[in-house]
Amino acid sequence: YDGKCVFCRIARREEPGTALLPCEDEDLLCFRDIKPGAPHHYLVVPVKHMGNCKTLKAEHIPLVKRMMEVGKAVLQKNNFSDLNDVRMGFHWPPFCSIAHLHLHVLAPASQLGFLSRIYYRINSYWFIT
Repeated sequence: YDGKCVFCRIARREEPGTALLPCEDEDLLCFRDIKPGAPHHYLVVPVKHMGNCKTLKAEHIPLVKRMMEVGKAVLQKNNFSDLNDVRMGFHWPPFCSIAHLHLHVLAPASQLGFLSRIYYRINSYWFIT
């Protein structure tokens, strides 16, 4: 736990303004992005503090897969079913504003605005899928 990390505080329910979405994985949490880039824009975050995506190693592959499954499940619970029109990924440092691992889940990707298409561009210098 890092008391200076907003995502750690959200995980401990210390940020009353952030509503958590139902998540079936007790090691992960999900909530809406405060600056949505698409009609559905969620963040899937490990409860335990982890560094950004640059700290991921081969042993974290199951975690990332679970994060993606949670993202898909939250989309489906929110009546979005076209999983071919979804963008998921991580901002690459130094382009991530919070140094706690978080997966962006955006849908429909076809409705990303101009700036969001740049900011969440597939496998760009700053965003990896």
